[in-house]
Amino acid sequence: METQPKESLRILPKKLRTLPLPYFDRLSYFFVNLNINPNLLSVIGLITGLVAGLLFFLKKPFWAGIAIIICGIFDILDGKVAVHTNKKSLYGSIFDSSLDRYSEFFIYLGLAVHFRKSWPLWIIFFTSLGSIMVSYTKARAEGLGIECQIGLMQRAERMIFLSAGAILGSLFKISNPSLIVVLTIIALFSNITAIQRILYVRKVEKLKNPKKEVSSYGQN
Repeated sequence: METQPKESLRILPKKLRTLPLPYFDRLSYFFVNLNINPNLLSVIGLITGLVAGLLFFLKKPFWAGIAIIICGIFDILDGKVAVHTNKKSLYGSIFDSSLDRYSEFFIYLGLAVHFRKSWPLWIIFFTSLGSIMVSYTKARAEGLGIECQIGLMQRAERMIFLSAGAILGSLFKISNPSLIVVLTIIALFSNITAIQRILYVRKVEKLKNPKKEVSSYGQN
């Protein structure tokens, strides 16, 4: 029985998400030829995420948006280099995923400090919560043996929205309103994505065991 959707609905269309991937694939060979360890690229991604948060703290959203784009590029490149050099491993996977979470945390931390004296700080709390829950529900589902790639607002969308909001807001001199709108969108749809994934696990379990009563009881 088919339990995995062929293509999950996401905010950004597939063509837009996959359009630059061939170029990144070519760029990855530059690092392959230099014999760069993919874990080093993951660390660079973490550093650029930290820099983005620092730039938000320093009230330089345009450059923070650029740093987020660079962070996203290295997030793609580390996986491609790992594949091309046959260095893909379980350790590399958890190392990369963990650093992604840290880099995103630093970005939100910078935004929280930026808005520390105003009400949008509360939006950032829910944005950060949603981002954490999106990652957690995916990891938890896969730990239960269910592949879970569904959801409206995944990491790619979060990074694109954040960078676009920061850069465009700066160019049109509406930085704070732009960031508030983007953070609200991410907060809303990230938490919806987490709920989608929870319900998806329930759906898969019911399809596999139609006669089994699915309850909310479990172990943490």
